[in-house]
Order: sequence, then C-alpha cells, then structure tokens
Amino acid sequence: MDETSTAATSSSRRRRAGLLIVAMWAALLTGSTANATTASADDSQEQMVHLPDGDIHVVAGGAPSARAVVLLHGLAGSTAWWDQVMPELHDQYVVRIDLLGHGKSAKPDSGYSMAEQARRVGAVLDRLGVREAVVIGHSTGGYVATSLAEQRHDLVTALALIDTGPRLDAFTDNGPAGVLLSIPALGQSLWPLLPDAAIRLSLSSAFTRDVRIPDEIVADVRGMTYRSLTATSDASDVYLRDRREPDRLTDLALPTMVLFGSQDRRWQAASFQDYRSVPHVRIETLDCGHTPMIEEPGATGALIHDFVEHH
Repeated sequence: MDETSTAATSSSRRRRAGLLIVAMWAALLTGSTANATTASADDSQEQMVHLPDGDIHVVAGGAPSARAVVLLHGLAGSTAWWDQVMPELHDQYVVRIDLLGHGKSAKPDSGYSMAEQARRVGAVLDRLGVREAVVIGHSTGGYVATSLAEQRHDLVTALALIDTGPRLDAFTDNGPAGVLLSIPALGQSLWPLLPDAAIRLSLSSAFTRDVRIPDEIVADVRGMTYRSLTATSDASDVYLRDRREPDRLTDLALPTMVLFGSQDRRWQAASFQDYRSVPHVRIETLDCGHTPMIEEPGATGALIHDFVEHH
C-alpha cells in the first residue's frame, strides 16, 4: 500500500470511530453456558451460541423455520437496535445477532474483519437450522450481510441494506477530534470512564430527530471494549477500500433493497445514488437520519416486511 492510501485509510478510521469518542470526550470535560434460552420482553428467545472463536448472542422470534429474516446491527450496535421494528415482522421467523465484540457476544482482541464476522453469522444460522435467509444489515451490518452472501450462495436469498455507505470517501467528517483515536493510550484510558450522558451524546449523530435513545442501547455501547470498537471500524474501512459496495452487489445478482435516511449525518446522502448502478435494485428513502429503525420504525418495518414477502 502506498503512503497516500495508508494516510487516507488512517484518517477515515479516526473519523468513523471518532463519532463515538469525540462527543464522549466533550461530555467528560463538561462534567457530564450451554445454549440456554430465556424469554425477552417481546417473547423472543435469547440464546448464546458457542463458537470456537467466541460466544455469539442471538435473539430469535417467531416459529422456528428453515427460512429466516436475519437482522444485523451496525458499529457499536446490538440486537436492541431492532426492537421497534419487530411488531411489523410478527409473522416471520426473525433472527437477530450480536456481532462479535458487540452486545452480549464475546469481545476478544481479534476476529473483526467483515469476512470473519460473516462466517460467524453463517455458523450461527447453521446451528439454528436456517437454510434460506433474507439478510438485512444496518450500516456496517450491511457489509457483513454482503460478505455472508459472497461466502454462502447456498444460504442467502436476498439482501437489504439500511444506511450502508457505498464507498469509503462518502463517509462524513464530523470534525478533527477523531485524532483522539490515533493515540491508543488516550482512547483506552478514556473508554471505561465515560458517563452515560457522554455515550448518549456520542450516539446523537446516528439520529436526525430528537428521539429517546433506549437505556439498553447505551448499556450495550458501554459494554464494548476499546479494541472491539476500533477493530470493527478499521475492518469496515478495509472492506470498502478493497471494493465498493455497489460493485459487490452487482456481482452477487441477488434481490436487493437499499433503504436510507435522506438526512443521514454519517454518510453523504447523495452517495446512496451510487446503488442505482446495481441492476434491478430497489431503493427506498425515508425522511430521517442514519437510524430509520428507531426514527421511523413503523415505516422501516413495513418496508422490510414487504421486501421479505416478495423474496
């Protein structure tokens, strides 16, 4: 890799993970098991799937079936990010997965590439007896979904991406404070000291409207390690630098839907038009920010349901 490419990648990584760190830092300165299952609040079943490289937390709802709707969260997300769309999917078998390093899943020091995350998702679905999966990914979760489709033509029947950026240079620069991440000792020291107010502030760039961020989402961010956050961010950069997302989707030739918020603050909204190069792609837009599942849960759930029903 040449020096220009390396510098651009390093800068992008700092910006991406910096969305979390910079606001948290500001808030600080201003003072601010054996696969057992349990029922969650919406009667879904929680399960820990034991894999050789780390336990993976799964929440499954609906009657178990060989065909499933699979929901994958984004960077610093968890299964909880999908809670509000679940009523629209009540008649489906839905599998939500905490990616490695996130939510209640294991948080080792390695294993965060998009391909490794995808392979792990495939292993979980195999354990659950899923043979056909319509996979929906939010943001970074869209890259994992696509990588899974690249690996498992036998498993993935359709893809839906929600606010998943098409190319690395379309990521929005939220200011210079992302440089904090270039000093690991600072980031690692700061991470365990962050108050909830700082985490909520850091998450605000994922929304356009003044929505209440659920306590569980805040707790899941707090539960991450500095390594799991930055390694996942770096891995998504590597993935996009290797190939643009629309090019990958074109080669896959699967039924595809792209949904994005027209006021997304994390990606240039105009960049989502890049997906029009994908043959037969379905593109949907909602008047919201980076997280339609929470800003527009009814409309988002309905669009997912309609896509699933047709594929």
